[in-house]
Amino acid sequence: MFILTGEEILKKCYELNKELWEVALMYELSLGNKTKEMIYKDLDYVIDVMESSSKRGREEIVVSLSGLIGGDSKKIQEYLESNSPLVTDYFLVKAMGRAVSCSEVNAAMGKIVAMPTAGACGIIPAAILSVSEKFNFDREKIRRALLVASIIGMIFIENATISGAEGGCQAECGTASAMASAAVVYMMGGDCEASFHAAAICIKNVLGLICDPVLGLVEIPCAKRNASGVVNALSVSDLVLAGVRSKIDFDDCVKALDEVGRDMAKEYRETALGGLAKTKSAKRLKQRIKNFNMGTLE
Repeated sequence: MFILTGEEILKKCYELNKELWEVALMYELSLGNKTKEMIYKDLDYVIDVMESSSKRGREEIVVSLSGLIGGDSKKIQEYLESNSPLVTDYFLVKAMGRAVSCSEVNAAMGKIVAMPTAGACGIIPAAILSVSEKFNFDREKIRRALLVASIIGMIFIENATISGAEGGCQAECGTASAMASAAVVYMMGGDCEASFHAAAICIKNVLGLICDPVLGLVEIPCAKRNASGVVNALSVSDLVLAGVRSKIDFDDCVKALDEVGRDMAKEYRETALGGLAKTKSAKRLKQRIKNFNMGTLE
């Protein structure tokens, strides 16, 4: 019987002398509907989709059905190849390109993995695949990283929310960043406790982030928040790997996220009634969509 809090999961890690991914696998097996082989087959499918969606937008211009977003991940890739990014070794810029690509593919009705939601679909793939590429990790390491991310995500599902409509963007991009950072810390040799510290810091960084999709579409500002979300995850990973620890416990951060989300006015929870969604720019974009649908968009 699993009690899905960070404290209980960490306790299991120590009691059983297991890594976080192993406890996550035990949880999946405890559900009783899949074997390890089936779980790994599912993980491989997820990895394939992650790779495809994080790559497509960097190789071709992918435009959303509304016409509001598209082509940014290709711009990032071209910038990466022809300029000198501010971030050294190009690693972080490529990760941002991967995150935006997933978002663009999602908005174009392409195949993505909702990790943990479609609106935050680029953060975990961008973080895990970028780290895997840089350090030449094999597929088994990626599988295990996804298991680490999944158990962190389940804790949010059980004790708070991953829904923008319930908890704002902190519950979507924030949770995705926490899941991604915990997974990356594992990949880089951090222990179970370190992964929870990473997840906690990621949430603290975006606590209170509202969900204000322009025109109610998962496009603006969602795509760019995926880019900032992977930066959050990767930068926090470095903090934790350097020995920085969260002074606020992970479970307390989850509780705070839940409370803040519930206290948010409805205008800031995916209703497209507040924040960026009510600006003059958003009204202009509404007309842009009309023109796009009529085939007159310049």
